Amino acid sequence: MPCLTDLSTIQALCEKHDFALSKGFGQNFIVNPGVCPKLAEAAGVDGACGVLEIGPGIGVLTQELARRAQKVVAIEVDQRLPPILAETLAECSNVKIVLADVLKTDLSRLLAEEFAGMRVVVCANLPYYITSPIVMALLEQHLPVENITVLVQKEAAERITAQPGTREAGAISCAVAYYARPRVLCNVQPGSFYPAPKVVSSVIRLDVRPTPAVAVPDEAAYFALVRAAFGQRRKTAANAIANGLRLPKEQVAAALQAAGLDARVRPEALTLQDFAAIRAALDALAAG
Repeated sequence: MPCLTDLSTIQALCEKHDFALSKGFGQNFIVNPGVCPKLAEAAGVDGACGVLEIGPGIGVLTQELARRAQKVVAIEVDQRLPPILAETLAECSNVKIVLADVLKTDLSRLLAEEFAGMRVVVCANLPYYITSPIVMALLEQHLPVENITVLVQKEAAERITAQPGTREAGAISCAVAYYARPRVLCNVQPGSFYPAPKVVSSVIRLDVRPTPAVAVPDEAAYFALVRAAFGQRRKTAANAIANGLRLPKEQVAAALQAAGLDARVRPEALTLQDFAAIRAALDALAAG
């Protein structure tokens, strides 16, 4: 197989296929030979495992996953890449390329069709510009995956893995923690990519919970509350929630009190359990 961490190999491939890297697709290919094995190992990829990869690029991580996994399905949106992948993955009989937009793909159906009888993980070098939507799409669909191990921008990693109830937390932190147990595994320097980005990257692993962290009767209503709270995070939670959900402030203050919370509490101080209690109190007040 061609060595896809070798810059001259990458440049020759791009020239042969008249391929120019796209900023629009957030294409930064891994050229540090130590990164892909770390990613695959961190995801726990082995011979009994099916792997969903998102954005294979020219196939550098795909090659590593194929060496370890029973099967790899890689979703690629860039229609220029399949001819390159056909060349770089010619020796990988356990890889299937799906030309599609992951955000418009029925992933539950895809996993059921491709990975029957296998444990499944997600492992990918995600485009920076669309990291959060992809992570949330993977989690919100309640897919039968053990973990999501991805390489993302360090700033995004910090937001995604922040603990609810801490100063760094935001809506994305609460959403991820509801579905999974997140952690940062290591940082990856800009020189590990071609072209080199201007920022440091991080490997994160989200261990998907068998059941959500808190039990709520209506996930949509719960997350509407979370988004409202963080929509104006400089305000108190009472003001932010009232504005975001278009509710009387007095009603929100009463719900906070019923949940055992100070009306002056800030959104970032609220835990997942606090949000569940506020949602339940709001629903009870609305029901009269």
